Amino acid sequence: MTKIALVTDSSCDLPIDLLERWNIRAVPLRIIYNEREYRDAIDISPNDVYNRLEDEIPTTSMPTPQDMLDTFDQLKEEGYTHCLVISLSSGLSGTYHSFLRIAKEYEGMKVDVIDSKGLSWVLGFLVLEAARLIQKQWDYADILNRVEQVKKKIKGYFIVDTLEYLKKGGRIGKVAASLGSILNLKPIISIDQEGKYYPLSLARGKKQAIKKLMEPVLEQIQSSKVRIAVLQGQAEKEAEALKDRLKGLENVCELYVSAISPALVVHTGPGLLGLVVERMESHQP
Repeated sequence: MTKIALVTDSSCDLPIDLLERWNIRAVPLRIIYNEREYRDAIDISPNDVYNRLEDEIPTTSMPTPQDMLDTFDQLKEEGYTHCLVISLSSGLSGTYHSFLRIAKEYEGMKVDVIDSKGLSWVLGFLVLEAARLIQKQWDYADILNRVEQVKKKIKGYFIVDTLEYLKKGGRIGKVAASLGSILNLKPIISIDQEGKYYPLSLARGKKQAIKKLMEPVLEQIQSSKVRIAVLQGQAEKEAEALKDRLKGLENVCELYVSAISPALVVHTGPGLLGLVVERMESHQP
């Protein structure tokens, strides 16, 4: 009998209650300070990172191969025959390729790895979609196909107070190139088909940036039922204000407010605001 496990990594930003409710295993990324290494969202909290940013900006790394192997071994011991892994974008991390290498050589359980081409709740919504399908007892091959289809229906947008942290992390690419040295311009950053950051639009100042952040989401709400996640990194009040604007709108079926994980804090710094929207269809679970 087929028994399907679901694995992701800690960049999905799904809170512990949702991970437990849907039986999702999240393998932790690593946060590396001079004095020691921490497991993302296990040994260290977002506030721990914020509080130390002035003294040291740590680096991050993908989950260790041993953590991945240990997760697979535990699932196999629990009787799972199949394992679906949905990972952080290969355009932003080596996590996908590391999972893939281990999956190809793993014996005793069929393991498939899907590149989400996203992070945070772009990844999180995709993982939740797979969890629903597993609970509905869909055929494994159909789940794989469906997840690839749903991937195209999830979009993420975010703004940051400063590009300094993205720049130091080496993940700014097209975003930096678009700005030059113009002051007070804030890019609304999205993720392209390769799973890399790009500037969707530019705004002058935070207020206009928040307005432009909302525009593509409001556009999608008009034509489709949606699930939305409001993301924040030390921007709780602004996130709640965005939630208040969205919660009364028709077609918004689910609405979450979520803090970003410590690993993502490292690359964005304080002040991040984001919106992730999943367009739904009437036959979706």
